[in-house]
Amino acid sequence: MATKAQSTKPPIRQLPDGRREILDPVRRRWVALTPEEWVRQSTIALLHEQCGYPLELMQVEAAITLNGLTRRCDIVVYDRSCRPWMIVECKKEEVPITQKVIDQASRYNLVLQVPYLLLTNGRQQLCLQVNAATQTLTQIPIPDYN
Repeated sequence: MATKAQSTKPPIRQLPDGRREILDPVRRRWVALTPEEWVRQSTIALLHEQCGYPLELMQVEAAITLNGLTRRCDIVVYDRSCRPWMIVECKKEEVPITQKVIDQASRYNLVLQVPYLLLTNGRQQLCLQVNAATQTLTQIPIPDYN
């Protein structure tokens, strides 16, 4: 599995009622800290700090319409021309990155037509380059943004 160096930990705060929140720098707000949100925010930090992905060219929970149903991509990264460039699918740590996860991201890609898919559960990352002409996926290291 492709991996990069660990990034800094996203800020977390505890509310008076005991709930915990994590700061989402893309949405610019505090959100409930769930296991999947921890993976999402850690991935945003890794992509931004280690790979140079601009926060302003990321969208969290990007809505798409697939077969008449609204679905949400965990993260969509856009290129400098604001075209979708990468779909990031985040799972909580206990969920292994399997063919089912690859299939989910690939279905989202029927709509967005990106050249890269990144699948992660926080412990393992699988980055795939999409060849639309041959309809094949090739495992690669996470590309730097530039």
